Amino acid sequence: MVRVALTGGIATGKSYVLERLRARGVPCLDADELAHGATAAGTEASDLIAKRFGAGILSPDGSVDRAKLGSIVFADDEARRALEAIVHPVVYRAIEAGLRAFAAIGDAPIAVVAIPLLDETGRHGSFDKVVATLCSREKQVARLVERGLSAADANRRIDAQLPAAEKAARADFVINTDGSVEETDAQIAAILSAL
Repeated sequence: MVRVALTGGIATGKSYVLERLRARGVPCLDADELAHGATAAGTEASDLIAKRFGAGILSPDGSVDRAKLGSIVFADDEARRALEAIVHPVVYRAIEAGLRAFAAIGDAPIAVVAIPLLDETGRHGSFDKVVATLCSREKQVARLVERGLSAADANRRIDAQLPAAEKAARADFVINTDGSVEETDAQIAAILSAL
């Protein structure tokens, strides 16, 4: 089974590409979804996050309040690194377990893992191939504003990651999502065929 990482900057179209791959029957994992699970109530990671950032970072149900945490970590590089040191090891263990399960229970030729911070975490070498999504910064900001962020917050989040163009330069394949959905779908089909 070919292990494929799907990466790219925030709001460059990773979720759309992952959705289209799942619709084609490709086994997929999403690091963001795994991180959400890691910060649920009662997990070791949520306990460590509360110790590091204070109990006020937790929602009434005991899970990490992602909006509160986001306002802290995207304004403070040291805080973001502290959070990543807690969450990333948990997420990568879950990714490895998921990939082992895909290999054990199926005969799919490829499995894809969406990992926004693949390059930042230095895990590029854990995968056979890397696909990166790419779009203009203006489109990234517009998509984030549509999700409810201010333009200033959108830019802070974009700046907290390696530039999308740099991620694309390190990838084996690039999907440019500036165009129409049909154009994006055609790129996905071409990459699947190549893989």
